[in-house]
Amino acid sequence: MQRRRFLSRLAGSATVAATLPIAGCLGGAAGGSGDEPDYDVGMTATAFRPQEVTIAVGESVTWRNTSARTHTVTAYEDAIPEDTEFFATGGYDDEATARDAWWSDRGGALENGDEFTHTFEVPGRYDYVCIPHEQAGMIGAVIVEE
Repeated sequence: MQRRRFLSRLAGSATVAATLPIAGCLGGAAGGSGDEPDYDVGMTATAFRPQEVTIAVGESVTWRNTSARTHTVTAYEDAIPEDTEFFATGGYDDEATARDAWWSDRGGALENGDEFTHTFEVPGRYDYVCIPHEQAGMIGAVIVEE
C-alpha cells in the first residue's frame, strides 16, 4: 500500500510540476499542505522527480531521498553559472572532492528520508547529478530566473 501511495503522490507531483513553473509552489522547504509533498525534488531508484525545476533568484530547492537507495546531489562544476556557489550533499567545495568522498567512504550520502536544501542566488541553469547513479542517467537541473 505504501508503494501505491508513493506512486500516486509521485504522479500528482509530476502533474503539478508540469503546470507550475515555480518549484516553491510544490510545497518547498516552507512545507506543503494537504497531499502536496514538503520538498521540491524527490529521488526514485535512478531518477530525480521532477528532473527539472524552475525557481526565482533567492529561492531554495529541497531534495528528499524518497527511495530505498542511497543518493547524492552534486553540482556539475562546469554546468553551473560562473561566480556561483558550488553545492553538494556533504558540503564539499568542488566536484572532484565530492566524487572522491563518495567513492572512498560514501561521503555526501542521503539515506531514505534525508533532505538537502540549497539556496540559489545567481540566475542561470544548474545541472547536477547523483554520483552513484550517474551511469543510470540520474541527472537533474535547476533553472533560476530573475
